[in-house]
Amino acid sequence: MKASELRTKGADELQKELSELMKAHFSLRMQIATQQQSNTAQLRKTRRDIARVRTVMNQKATAK
Repeated sequence: MKASELRTKGADELQKELSELMKAHFSLRMQIATQQQSNTAQLRKTRRDIARVRTVMNQKATAK
């Protein structure tokens, strides 16, 4: 997911995207903890996507 794609979305869409990413991040953490997930790089990717979404949300909030 790119920041340019996120900037075209509205506030509601960004909030929905953030909640989906948070759920996915929690699920990945649980899978890694129970040894069901061996690809730990996905955890890093979701964490960075969450940061991207929050950054764009903060940029839009301060621009108003």
